[in-house]
Amino acid sequence: MGTYTGEDEVLEYRAIHIGAVLGIALAVLSLVFTLLAASSSAEACIGVSFLNLAPLVCCIWALSRIRREPERYSGHAMSRIGLALSLVLLVGGVGYGGYVYATEVPDGYSRISFSTMKPDELQERGGLVVPPDVSSLEGKNVFIKGYIRPDSITVPRGIDQFLLVRDNNQCCFGDMSKIKYYDQVLVKMTGDHRLEFSRGVFCIGGVLHIEPQYAMPGAPRTVYSLTADYAK
Repeated sequence: MGTYTGEDEVLEYRAIHIGAVLGIALAVLSLVFTLLAASSSAEACIGVSFLNLAPLVCCIWALSRIRREPERYSGHAMSRIGLALSLVLLVGGVGYGGYVYATEVPDGYSRISFSTMKPDELQERGGLVVPPDVSSLEGKNVFIKGYIRPDSITVPRGIDQFLLVRDNNQCCFGDMSKIKYYDQVLVKMTGDHRLEFSRGVFCIGGVLHIEPQYAMPGAPRTVYSLTADYAK
């Protein structure tokens, strides 16, 4: 706290508590990330929402110090705004993501993911290529989310066949020979269903086909393929 003494007045300066500044800054940053995640996937939205715990803690810390030392610190209003924003983003993000996750799978489809298609360490040591839970879905309708690998298509619109991969990072967009068999699914659209390419997440539903004999580098076909009748 600084003090300036003049002939007729005394002005006191109180520092804004660092927690208030950090809290509001992190809350605004979390707002941006939460909105981006919400437009990507339910899982991403839920995960990013927990980042709001950081500004929440900062704002609570700042409010506590300001109440104990009001003559030294300011920033009460800033802390309250940051606290309210981070709480709304935390609860709203988790709630929205949870709702989307619970309702996004169409009736009659079973959810699978690239994670569930990968055998665990014990299964791999036993020579098992496809986990039993996934093998049991052979010939049945499944729902999976992923990204279209750009070099698996020849046109940007009216796409009827493509390779769906786990993510859009170097792991699955890099050298094709380095992509694991459980990180890719060959998708063939049926009927009039066609897609337009984007780098966002696609939700695909259809009949799952499994050919474990192709679980080898450079295999001519994929282990997993999907005859799809649903896409979003």
